Amino acid sequence: MRGKTLILYTSQVMRVFVILPAAGIGTRMAAGGTSPAAPKQFLEVGGVPVLVRSVKAFLAVPRVDAVCVAVRASERERVEAQMLEYNLGARVHMVEGGDHRQQSVGNALAALECDEDDVVLVHDAVRPLIDPVIIERTIDAVIKHGAAIVGLPAVDTIKQVERTADGAIVTATIPRERIVQAQPQNWGSLSVRAKRNRSQPNQHDSYRPQRRENIQEQESLP
Repeated sequence: MRGKTLILYTSQVMRVFVILPAAGIGTRMAAGGTSPAAPKQFLEVGGVPVLVRSVKAFLAVPRVDAVCVAVRASERERVEAQMLEYNLGARVHMVEGGDHRQQSVGNALAALECDEDDVVLVHDAVRPLIDPVIIERTIDAVIKHGAAIVGLPAVDTIKQVERTADGAIVTATIPRERIVQAQPQNWGSLSVRAKRNRSQPNQHDSYRPQRRENIQEQESLP
């Protein structure tokens, strides 16, 4: 699992790759009984680390050729030990993550040698409850439309407002059937690569990573 070698495959059919950014340091979450900055990916759910559960969810899909986990260099040995402990196999690879999620995804993309017809799914490593049915449907949607994002139907009442000095003034109620709650993103490889190239900061720019779904909307993808 060590080194900076490319993750290469020679199959002539469409392949599916998964990127799990897992380099976060947990600054927004304090876990009871642990460090106030305990990384969420290493917390346990039912005795199993969250990251392990996320990896296993994608390995349960036969069409997934490889899962690439982006981790901090200081956590690499820990993650390697977990992968071995749970016997997650040769389909799991690791790359060094960055300070921001976009950088982690970029490092993982650089380690993948993708063809134009391949699919790359990007999923938040600390969301372990995604199931194989959703993953399969997402892959199918990417193949059909070129890009896809997982969403849940909205159940709350959503109001459109106008911001004023006196506060937010309600101007309309947005119909629920026009709203979905976006979940961890999944994209086709060409879309991901195109967005990554367009969103890379210049060396003199103030860098602030963009959310993947925002870039998707800017490019008018389905």
